[in-house]
Amino acid sequence: MFNWNDLVFFLELARQSRLAPAARRLRVDHTTVSRRIAELEKDLSVKLFDRKPDGFVLTEQGHRLFTIAERIEQEAGNVPRALGGEHMAATGRVRVATMEGISAFFLAERFAQLALREPGILVELVTERHLISLTKREADVFISFVPPVGQRLVVKMLGSFRLALYASADYIDRNGMPASRSDLANHTFVDYVEDMIAIQPVRWLLDVIDPSAVSFRSSSMHAQQNAIAAGAGIGLLPLFSAKQNAKLIPIMADAVQVHRDIYLSVHEDLEFLSRVRSVVRYLTEVFSRDKAYLNSL
Repeated sequence: MFNWNDLVFFLELARQSRLAPAARRLRVDHTTVSRRIAELEKDLSVKLFDRKPDGFVLTEQGHRLFTIAERIEQEAGNVPRALGGEHMAATGRVRVATMEGISAFFLAERFAQLALREPGILVELVTERHLISLTKREADVFISFVPPVGQRLVVKMLGSFRLALYASADYIDRNGMPASRSDLANHTFVDYVEDMIAIQPVRWLLDVIDPSAVSFRSSSMHAQQNAIAAGAGIGLLPLFSAKQNAKLIPIMADAVQVHRDIYLSVHEDLEFLSRVRSVVRYLTEVFSRDKAYLNSL
């Protein structure tokens, strides 16, 4: 007979994709997770997971059950509120996916503040260079520079951030300070690895110049920033990251202004979960509150 409690094990394995991490989250042995999943598949007479070398992947029927199980989880979380516990704190894990730069230089510090405000919520901040799939449950919340496309996604623009040209004092001493856009053609730049750019808006240096001289490339914005600060060349950096390194000097700040929008997306099946709703509400507050920080030198 179908055991409702097995859905807890099913949901965690679907989210973690591997037995050991799911077991740690549930505080049980990995053999217990495996056994409960096997019992659930037997009771329902369906195969819920394909066992792959890189982990457990939901089958089509597994995806159907996942949607149902999350609704059950959501309704179970609403029970205290429905019985008068409106002020009960949200709890649980929320996986937020975004790009490396904004993750390291902006969101990490602010999620630390959320941990103090909502100690019951565990944020897992995942960095990716490509657009992730919320439909495939690769994350609960996605923050990106382009609005993702997919079925049953709720997408909203959180705000924007500004980028500017930067160099180090050492580089400027050796090569001079460019005074106009035409002067930039005589300078050396730091940029992304072209064939590793998965999201075209990240090719933001092309908004200013297609450089003929590049001294250093990296798929990591953090690495680019360190190279620019060390004197490798001029680079285009978000203000939110460049502000954290005193060695970086803005170049032609009034003449060169590049902006990118920031979008938040969440799947319809998750948007009303209290823990997800809390994180989305907090992110909305943060980007509204820090608008000037993101866009002013």
